[in-house]
Amino acid sequence: MSDFLSKAKDFADQHDEQVDQALEKGGDQIDERTGNKYSEHIDRGVDEAQKRTGQGDTLPG
Repeated sequence: MSDFLSKAKDFADQHDEQVDQALEKGGDQIDERTGNKYSEHIDRGVDEAQKRTGQGDTLPG
């Protein structure tokens, strides 16, 4: 299992911008499906996830 996690981390490091964009899109989809009730929480979660992938958040806040 640690080999998989290592490969996933390497991928995230190498493709930070794409990973951040995917997280943003996923957050937007969840926000839409919940009727924007939890926008603040979803945005905070996406921001934290983006900080933990690659070299940091590449998208403007």
